[in-house]
Amino acid sequence: MAAPFLEVNALSKDFGGLRAVNAVQFHMERKEILGLIGPNGAGKTTLLRLINGILKPSEGTVRFKGKEIVGLKTWTIVNMGIASTFQNMRPFRRLPIIANVMVSCLSPRAMKRGEWVKRVEAKAMDALEFAGISDMSLERASTLSQGDLKRLEVARAIATEPELLLLDEPFGGLSPSETELMAKSIKLLHKGGRFGRLHSEGPALIIVEHKLQQLMKIVDRIIVLNFGTLIADGAPLEVVNNPQVVEAYLGEGGI
Repeated sequence: MAAPFLEVNALSKDFGGLRAVNAVQFHMERKEILGLIGPNGAGKTTLLRLINGILKPSEGTVRFKGKEIVGLKTWTIVNMGIASTFQNMRPFRRLPIIANVMVSCLSPRAMKRGEWVKRVEAKAMDALEFAGISDMSLERASTLSQGDLKRLEVARAIATEPELLLLDEPFGGLSPSETELMAKSIKLLHKGGRFGRLHSEGPALIIVEHKLQQLMKIVDRIIVLNFGTLIADGAPLEVVNNPQVVEAYLGEGGI
């Protein structure tokens, strides 16, 4: 039997006396879009950072395509095929937008998989076109709005040619129209549409998001954290109607 695409097993993270992630266990397959939700402080971002190697777990394992990745450097994990975007965006603010993406294009993984482009600039521009900000490619990153910074984050991540993309609040700070555009872009990316052509398959995705209405339209499955513990895992409608989930968001007694 083949190993799961991503397998998180009994993963925990302690910060001093605080357990931010508590024995979380789940797996996902290659073609899934997985939503990760929970109240503020539930441990969602910490869990993503345990997967992408920014944080080292106190206990537990993470296996990607059957290989243990706990303890590996973040750039090693990126070159294995896992890319991330972040809530707190830190572009190279003084560099042009296209230069920010070109940095990702120069990763060993992107260079190895980039035989379909002749120049790094072309690949970076394709990523910006997908994200919808190619018309601003020569402007400094410091000039971008919150929504455009989110799109730049996505462009930088997909330029590494990931098989698994971790998105931390991609709709945060966006207007309703920007949110809708981002959701459509994420669905297109997952189907394999990027860089000016349709690939056979796009990356699997794990999406942390508070805008549940939009999230439910694009995910196949949702897992829920509360105080660092996984309390639900299932289809979107099933999960949001789960009494434990309602109580976690609304308090005892729910609505």
